[in-house]
Amino acid sequence: MTIADTLRAEPGFQADAVAATVRRRSWAALAALAAVVLYLAYAWHAFGVSTLIATAQPDRAVLLGLDSVAHKVHVTKDLRAGDLQVSIEGERTAVYEQPPAWVATDGGRTTVDLGDGYTVTIEDRGAVFEVPGYGTIVARVEGGKIVTDLPGPAPDWLQLNPAKVDARPTIGRRLQVSRTRIEVHRYFFGWENFFFPFRSELTAYSAGELAGLAVSGDRLSAELPNWRYILDTFLTNPDWLHGEVLIALFETVMMAVLGTMIAAFVGLPLAFLAASNFTPSRVLQAATRRLFDFLRGIDMLIWSLIFIRAFGLGPLTGALAIAFTDTGSLGKLFSEALENIDDKQVDGVRATGASRLQRYRFGVIPQILPVLVSQILYYLESNTRSATVIGALGAGGIGLLLVETMRTAKDWENTTYIIILTILVVFAMDSLSRRLRRRLIDG
Repeated sequence: MTIADTLRAEPGFQADAVAATVRRRSWAALAALAAVVLYLAYAWHAFGVSTLIATAQPDRAVLLGLDSVAHKVHVTKDLRAGDLQVSIEGERTAVYEQPPAWVATDGGRTTVDLGDGYTVTIEDRGAVFEVPGYGTIVARVEGGKIVTDLPGPAPDWLQLNPAKVDARPTIGRRLQVSRTRIEVHRYFFGWENFFFPFRSELTAYSAGELAGLAVSGDRLSAELPNWRYILDTFLTNPDWLHGEVLIALFETVMMAVLGTMIAAFVGLPLAFLAASNFTPSRVLQAATRRLFDFLRGIDMLIWSLIFIRAFGLGPLTGALAIAFTDTGSLGKLFSEALENIDDKQVDGVRATGASRLQRYRFGVIPQILPVLVSQILYYLESNTRSATVIGALGAGGIGLLLVETMRTAKDWENTTYIIILTILVVFAMDSLSRRLRRRLIDG
């Protein structure tokens, strides 16, 4: 006998009702699936995903990625003045007095070795680009126009027009010829002049030699001991601004700590007013809960804009924005924890003749302490990230420096440097909060 036959044999079994229920649930599942498909189709159209895919430029993303981990050296000849200059892109003073080994000059001819057989020869008002696997590209300026000679049809990496020639056979090699200049680009992996400025005498020393100089009695500077001179040169590096970045990171952490602590100290007393088992007045309960809704209902970024308008730019603005938003969030969480406590522990403390404040201290706080500690430390970690975003709006800290590096159109390694430091700070805050949580809760 099958299961279906067994069910039909049961008293009161109604086959039609079961079939109707199965059909109803099947149609409900199909309707839900159709609703999901319709929503995805609408989202695809509303967000213009097709247009976004059609206009996407993955090559630009590759360039930004390369610019984040490498630096570019320019070999530039000014066709008006006839001067040749070799410099590092993005650096204010990084101009070579003597060309590097891969740039050879012989009278009026300059040969640039780009590696792997790629070479560019600059002479007079023209350039010859040797490209392995394609041939020789000749571009010269004649009568205000650029004339080119190609070994065959123009490939995709070669852009030609009367005003400019742009040849980029590989991601790290490039030749540009315009009416006023000839420019060769070559990428090198790594961040240039990260520790010391381009013209600093310290760039000639290795790490071991610098360690020896730091404790040496022979001073490099008459005013400062060597360790202080090395440290100051590093912190005041004009192209990386390590000192300003560290101060900005400290401001970001202080914004997060100050805002979270204010929210915790204000939210806990208000949570007692919002908890139904501690405040008999329903009016006071409702008013406090609506206050929490109001504070957390306005996003932290909006609070930041309001306080910037009221108090101006600065870290205090970010701390207040964090404090206002988190007072609403932590207050709600604390009030829910208070409503879930065990009244027997409070009654036991009351039986000893303890006052109301003592009952709260010894009967209530120990029960909600794990929730308090866990939530405060979590919000502290989260607010470290939020403080970066708030800082970008003008509250200061590392977020403001991050936006400035993006706006100045410098090499993206500066931006990557700040992002990495921010992530490391978040990692550190996460590790610290986890240790504190384990120590305070588990002992």
